[in-house]
Amino acid sequence: MSKPATRAYSRHTTAALVLLGNLIREARTTSRLTAGELAERAGISRDLLRRVERGDPGCSIGVVFEVATLLGVPLMEADPGHLALRLQHSMEKRALLPRAVHAARGKVKDDF
Repeated sequence: MSKPATRAYSRHTTAALVLLGNLIREARTTSRLTAGELAERAGISRDLLRRVERGDPGCSIGVVFEVATLLGVPLMEADPGHLALRLQHSMEKRALLPRAVHAARGKVKDDF
């Protein structure tokens, strides 16, 4: 299966990406860092940093989160200490869920 040339994103997703990009740009400017300095700290190119700041959905989530973390931009409304607790809670909850979800094989005959 080939990758589609373009992908459509919902308005909510697009708005969230642009907001996170704006928060990153604002934090970089407030910190008085040039794009080149931040890109070097993050280990990415300036072009990729520009794409992150524009809210480009093609950027790796790891890169976006790393840049946000370097600047102190909060992710998922959790401070770093609380993030570890939420991660542990999530892992415990996942342990109780089935490993996979399978499509229904057929209609259940429940007429007695």
